[in-house]
Amino acid sequence: MSGGSYNAVTWLLDRNVDEGRGAKLAFTDTVSELTYGGLQQQSRRVANMLRRLGVRREERVAMIMLDTVDFPAVFLGAIRAGIVPVPLNTLLTSDQYAYVLADCRARVLFISEALLPVVKDMVGRLPDLEHVVVSGKDALGHKKLSDELAGESDVFATAATHPDEPAFWLYSSGSTGMPKGVRHLHSNLAATADTYARQVLGIREDDVCLSAAKLFFAYGLGNALTFPMSVGATTVLNSERPTPALMFALMNKYNPTIFFGVPTLYSSMLNDETLKNEPAGSRLRICTSAGEALPESVGNAWKARFGVDILDGVGSTELLHIFLSNAPGDIKYGTSGRPVPGYKVRLVNDAGDDVPDGEVGELLVDAPSAGEGYWNQRSKTRQTFAGHWTRTGDKYVRDADGRYTFCGRGDDMFKVSGIWVSPFEVESALITHPSVLEAAVVPEADPEGLLKPKAFVVLRPGASAAGLHEALKEHVKQKIGPWKYPRWVEVVDSLPKTATGKIQRFKLRDAASK
Repeated sequence: MSGGSYNAVTWLLDRNVDEGRGAKLAFTDTVSELTYGGLQQQSRRVANMLRRLGVRREERVAMIMLDTVDFPAVFLGAIRAGIVPVPLNTLLTSDQYAYVLADCRARVLFISEALLPVVKDMVGRLPDLEHVVVSGKDALGHKKLSDELAGESDVFATAATHPDEPAFWLYSSGSTGMPKGVRHLHSNLAATADTYARQVLGIREDDVCLSAAKLFFAYGLGNALTFPMSVGATTVLNSERPTPALMFALMNKYNPTIFFGVPTLYSSMLNDETLKNEPAGSRLRICTSAGEALPESVGNAWKARFGVDILDGVGSTELLHIFLSNAPGDIKYGTSGRPVPGYKVRLVNDAGDDVPDGEVGELLVDAPSAGEGYWNQRSKTRQTFAGHWTRTGDKYVRDADGRYTFCGRGDDMFKVSGIWVSPFEVESALITHPSVLEAAVVPEADPEGLLKPKAFVVLRPGASAAGLHEALKEHVKQKIGPWKYPRWVEVVDSLPKTATGKIQRFKLRDAASK
């Protein structure tokens, strides 16, 4: 795929129709359905609509869209036309949307009706934005997607794009600043499907996929679009917040064979007392987890209750999907597993030298799915994308069996008595205590100015904080070692998290330092 003409939609969608799956269900969103043939027609109508609106090849169109069947139609229709779709997090603030829409210079904004209020005051102030197209029943004075597509032809000559040409952008989560636009190529979608989806998941045509992570996330895009479409499988889309109750309801209604979750959700599904007898459908064969490392206790509890393994792995927006993972028949809970076939990884110290087994280092990845770089961020691009290697910012340790265990983000790690402490390791020990539901650990200076662990914990319903500090200190000492125990324990109602469920430890660090 190194040269010549290649459009990702030809491989991802048109191939399924050519191979006889035109009448097969591709997506259902609980209200509407699209077969592969229907999606092909809709994507061509979207491509024609964009051309009619004057959008040219390589220009951007933004998507603030909930997970309905309109999402893949718009996303794939833009790519078909050689136009670059930019799916955005549906939970951003007005200021963040204003920044991102101006940054990517979107000519058209596709938006779900329910999300219009958060952008209504800015759309007239963005010089590059010419059209707003609404998915829903009431466009509130803007163009209505269904009306715009009704008169369009379903015949369109797919743009003869290059495999190394940007196909779509994804914005990073921006947990420590404004989001950064990652440019992904036409060849990147197939790269994730040919590696993780095929060689780790073993995804099949008869699979039904359900992802808690939304399509605008790199993780969700692979789970719910790239992977199922790579083999002609079916996806169940959910436009609502993925609560434990809703996930169980969808699992029992649609009987997915693969469920893609995140650690926080798995924990909540296991610990909600009102759902303790809920089944997880009758056909579930595998689950995956990413976004943050999965605690060993959660993986074991899920397997014990449902008889199905969770494949814990790690990915990133920059690399599009999972590059380290456990695999069927090769699972060790508490680790991120081994490199996904097709990916190479290194652990390096601050000098850039490889570290031996058992020593903490920063994870670098040589990935076929790596983004081209950040838009308008040359310095950060150079820091992250260093030739073949992408710097993840994650600290890992490799054992003698070649498995990798997450220690923390580079800025989350700290030393106690000269020894590195992994916040994740301490948190994993804390949540095995019967009183603790969730935990986050950050460094705090003691009276002598030396850093020690401080824990923020969310208690299980009915648990008491009385005497808990001493109990948790002893619990952690017994679990992972005497120097790693939290010197301070603060009980909180909830922990700050990103939309993907990652704990925002920097907010807790800021609070602890004040």
